[in-house]
Amino acid sequence: MSAGASIHVVVVGAGPAGLAAASAALRAGAAVTLIDAAERPGGQYHRMLPDAYAAAHLERLHHGWRAFDRVRRHVLTHPRCDWWPESAVWSLERSDPGEERPPRVHVLRGPADGAGRERHVLEPDALVLAPGAHDRVLPFPGWDLPGVFTAGAAQALAKGERLVVGDRVVVAGSGPFLLPVAASLLEAGSRVAEVLEANPAATVLRGWGRRPWQLAAQAGKAAELAEYTALLARHAVPYRLGRAVVEARGDGRVEEVVTARLRPDWSVVPGSERAVPVDAVCVSHGFTPQLELPVAAGCALRRPDPASPAEAFVEVDGDQRTTGPGVYAAGEITGIAGAPAARTEGLIAGWLAGGGAPDAPELAPLRRRRDRDRAFAARLAAAHPIGAAWPGWLRSDTVVCRCEETTYGALRRAAGDPAGASARALKLGTRAGLGPCQARVCGPTVAQLLAGTPEASPGASPVESQFEGLPAATPHHRPLAQPIRLGELARPPITDQEREH
Repeated sequence: MSAGASIHVVVVGAGPAGLAAASAALRAGAAVTLIDAAERPGGQYHRMLPDAYAAAHLERLHHGWRAFDRVRRHVLTHPRCDWWPESAVWSLERSDPGEERPPRVHVLRGPADGAGRERHVLEPDALVLAPGAHDRVLPFPGWDLPGVFTAGAAQALAKGERLVVGDRVVVAGSGPFLLPVAASLLEAGSRVAEVLEANPAATVLRGWGRRPWQLAAQAGKAAELAEYTALLARHAVPYRLGRAVVEARGDGRVEEVVTARLRPDWSVVPGSERAVPVDAVCVSHGFTPQLELPVAAGCALRRPDPASPAEAFVEVDGDQRTTGPGVYAAGEITGIAGAPAARTEGLIAGWLAGGGAPDAPELAPLRRRRDRDRAFAARLAAAHPIGAAWPGWLRSDTVVCRCEETTYGALRRAAGDPAGASARALKLGTRAGLGPCQARVCGPTVAQLLAGTPEASPGASPVESQFEGLPAATPHHRPLAQPIRLGELARPPITDQEREH
């Protein structure tokens, strides 16, 4: 951190939102500490290939690579920026009551599997949270077989390592993210048998077709869509609407998937099932924002649909401020809208967190663009919703929590027991969410499944249930956001003052 700067901004996450926030905070005159768990900035969207591949190849595979590279170089070479790669924020410690300061940021620096990680404590003047999101995958029979991948994991291997997850792959789920995943797999050498969008054509067209003149502001996304469509056509990859993978089969690993035609509510049309031979399947049903740090910072959440308690985002005002003092949020944790929207939110958050003038002329067009991006996000959600009838795919022995091998039948039985239907009792009784992922994968799914049980109290769901005197349980409340070894916890941390000396 530069000793001459009056404001110190900590930015968590170096994807499109975080990198933009760091750039704007630097322009506002602040000192910035940029933290990310990866070795390089860019997040999933700008995941980089190994150095052995040429920059020209990067430009061909990554949309907006040149603009991203300019921002990356500006931030990482700036004298007022400290870049902390391979670093994990494991806890946020709120200030004492009455102190209107951002939380202290507890960081572990070093590779996650390394033995010599250093523990640091930062006390920023402002905190920008941009941790992003991860794939959400709805369970189905056989989804725990080897060879079943999240679409994001498959894309990360293809984009970051030029590794393919299989020779014959089906990409399935919902949302436009399926297209760049299929494109990455094709570029890396896989054969994509088909791309399946679960929502039928009528749902997709209704969502995208509402007020079509507003799409004129998203010409860049239309060009990107045309590029993906042309790539699929060149490789003769069919794109099927209203069809989903509802089962995976195989002896020791996936060997075939069962696909079926779906109604608008995602219930299976009887007799429409067919088996497709594969050696890998990539699935994504949207994204789950990483909310443990915002929740730890005291940021309020908003739920766009009260009927879907599993879906929540950070509540922000027009300046990207959260309800936590000195805490700003940007990117997918405020709403799933794509990388350009994340960049815009990051620019606004970083500028204001860094002490930039709130009436600066450049903010007005950024706010207008942000509002257009939010409207696009609402259109995206309307075109690619998750149908309420998807639990009909499940059988009693279908695993829901893969870490603890908790089945759908076990959850239903526990929810039917009046003595154990609270969120905490369900977790302890079934162990759903107690494994290594700490409910990051299964938490939203369990909440949605239990919200639909007849045993749930009217107007509420077990995810909101609470014992008297205790706060409501949520799948995002994790006092330790990342694993930390006892030895690391025992060592005294390095503070801001010690680093300056």
